[in-house]
Amino acid sequence: MIRLLAIQIGLFLLPFLAWGLVHALRSREGRVFDGAPLFKLTLAGLALTIATFFVLVAFEGGEADGTYVPDRFENGHLVPGGIRRGTP
Repeated sequence: MIRLLAIQIGLFLLPFLAWGLVHALRSREGRVFDGAPLFKLTLAGLALTIATFFVLVAFEGGEADGTYVPDRFENGHLVPGGIRRGTP
């Protein structure tokens, strides 16, 4: 969950970092974000974040049918769980 949150925050900040890098390379002044189009950069960051959520939902799928069986111990060994098809 923390990894997903870090990715989303990074994607939101990506337009700001790209704009700041380009602006810093073009001008040698100390203030990088003076006159930055913050509204447009925020919209671009939100668009990247929302698009990533849609991609994760579309491609991060499992089996829709089946029964969840949790991990369990049998005879001293851990038996991994998962989604089992058929009757439980």
